[in-house]
Amino acid sequence: MEMITVTAKTVEDAITQASLQLGVSSDRIQYEVVEKGSAGVLGGLFGSKPAVIRAKKIETVDDKAVYFLNSVFDAMGLAVDVEVKMNEEEKEMDVNLTGEEMGLLIGKRGQTLDSLQYLVSLVVNKESEDYLRVKLDTENYRERRKETLETLAKNIAYKVKRTRRPVSLEPMNPYERRIIHSNLQDSKTVTTYSVGSEPYRKVVIAPKNAKPYGKGGYKKDGYKKRSPKPHRNHSDKPVAEKTGSYTTTYKADFKPQQHKAEYKNFEDYLAGHSDEFKGEE
Repeated sequence: MEMITVTAKTVEDAITQASLQLGVSSDRIQYEVVEKGSAGVLGGLFGSKPAVIRAKKIETVDDKAVYFLNSVFDAMGLAVDVEVKMNEEEKEMDVNLTGEEMGLLIGKRGQTLDSLQYLVSLVVNKESEDYLRVKLDTENYRERRKETLETLAKNIAYKVKRTRRPVSLEPMNPYERRIIHSNLQDSKTVTTYSVGSEPYRKVVIAPKNAKPYGKGGYKKDGYKKRSPKPHRNHSDKPVAEKTGSYTTTYKADFKPQQHKAEYKNFEDYLAGHSDEFKGEE
């Protein structure tokens, strides 16, 4: 903030004039006395000197934010009005931008707005003892984005519930990830967690009671692994063992009801198939 020089009859008068020029109260200016001045003699007719001070406005965090943003917008050739509201209890700074071509400041999925918000946060917290949370918005974009994310969270949660497979969302900033987590924190069927590192950190929506693969038969993506069905022999023909005599094996597996039309007993059955066993004797 640049210093201004003010001349008046007394130092007190100079401070008052400096406050008027800077547009703040006297307790918000910082000054140094260059010349105290003197009243002179004969009621100031001879030898009087005016008081001279150099003063500047004490810069607050909102002043820093406004000054930084105005310098950025001037470089971009944009006419933007910056309005700052402080919430001392919540340690928050709400910055609202108004003007033409605000879509340029929002960017794709709010990326430009997020970048400006991050830079303003660095500026205001550079020399601050307590961390101040900055929220930068224009044309109510944050509220509209919140509604979109809440709808997205419900739709993806339904898909995960139906397919039993986790779904990874696109990378989001901490504010947007918090919206997803808050929206699904009371769900009985799905859970949420974040993976990755900034700026590519993203939210994963997964089945709540999925078991890990290898213990309960569930894969990592949450759905159950199917075990192979045992092989069954649907043939009605008796099967001979690989070892042992055919006579014993077939006698054990022989069912008269299956051959009652042709054979009365097992001996008739062997006599009818004697050619098949000649090479085995």
